Amino acid sequence: MSTGWIRYSRLENGRSSVDLFEYQAKQLFREHGVPVSLGEVATTPAEATAIAEKIGGVTVVKAQVKIGGRGKAGGVKVAKTPAEVASAAESILGMDIKGHTVHRVLVDPGADIKQEYYVSYLLDRSNRTFLAMASYEGGMEIEQLAVERPDALAKVPVNAIDGVDVAKGREIAQAAKFPAELVDQVADVLVKLWDVFVKQDATLVEVNPLAKVGDGSIVALDGKVTLDANADFRQPGNAALEDKAAADPLEAKAKEKNLNYVKLDGEVGIIGNGAGLVMSTLDVVAYAGEKHGGVKPANFLDIGGGASAEVMANGLDIILNDPSVRSVFVNVFGGITACDAVANGIVGALGVLGDSATKPLVVRLDGNNVDEGRRILNEAAHPLVTLVDTMDGAADKAAELANTGA
Repeated sequence: MSTGWIRYSRLENGRSSVDLFEYQAKQLFREHGVPVSLGEVATTPAEATAIAEKIGGVTVVKAQVKIGGRGKAGGVKVAKTPAEVASAAESILGMDIKGHTVHRVLVDPGADIKQEYYVSYLLDRSNRTFLAMASYEGGMEIEQLAVERPDALAKVPVNAIDGVDVAKGREIAQAAKFPAELVDQVADVLVKLWDVFVKQDATLVEVNPLAKVGDGSIVALDGKVTLDANADFRQPGNAALEDKAAADPLEAKAKEKNLNYVKLDGEVGIIGNGAGLVMSTLDVVAYAGEKHGGVKPANFLDIGGGASAEVMANGLDIILNDPSVRSVFVNVFGGITACDAVANGIVGALGVLGDSATKPLVVRLDGNNVDEGRRILNEAAHPLVTLVDTMDGAADKAAELANTGA
């Protein structure tokens, strides 16, 4: 497997997936009949207090961020009174949790937890199937359990055609070592979670913890859902689930221009034509960067088959406006769009951008009409452009330029 597919797990065929907040995930669960404990969302301490007064009794104030480890960071607090809820909300709102600022909290009813479990469905790309994971010994430290006692975490493949019915749900629950008296309840939850997974076009549905509470029922106390952005065309409701306020402005701008762009945390901007080529480019740049100060790819940008001056200008405009980018690697294989058209697109794009283009570009062309494409770039002799024949050589040069800040 290409290391790029591991290193850049946010990417799905050149598009990012959509992670939901906990409250959004649990709203979807409830719509599909999954038993949940769900309160309301607040953006101020006063709103949180009002919600707590309406719920009554013990409540839990939880930071709504799309990252794990909220509890350890102080982003989850139990409150016995509305006054304690106000204090908890005040301390959590605005908190930074692993680079994510908390803008809202979920005020949930307290639960009389007797035992915690773990269940999830995910897309298993390596085996080209879906996978159910479950554990009777689950709960918040599931990652530690998976490492220390992997036999306690059941992994059951799910056929895409057959899906999860009651019989399959029972199979998963039994594989996870749930006792006989809980198998039917857990199986029912698993069937309904599968309904969420399929009907919402998700790539991940996770409940951690799934809990047995005081009355003996099974309830989802938390939820994580990742939606496949490639299915947006048949999921009109997904647009309302996006957190536009927290969206990366460059990703939002790229989306407006119909570019397949995902921002990463490196210094070498990447432009390529075709998701597979761009993923390979990420790999070679990461490898080359190890020799040049540890620089890494700054983005994924697939311009597809149309490398016109306008498309290239839009791509370069996005990348050059990323302050972390120090150099750009344009890696194009001429196929339907020949290399001479790509070269003209690059020259035209630099003309359109003018003085706003200030960072060095390393260009590698190969494929249809490659000699003509290289001739066009050589004759243009733009001071920012370095033409390199090989992919590895171009990656090395781009990494070198990024490291030196040239």
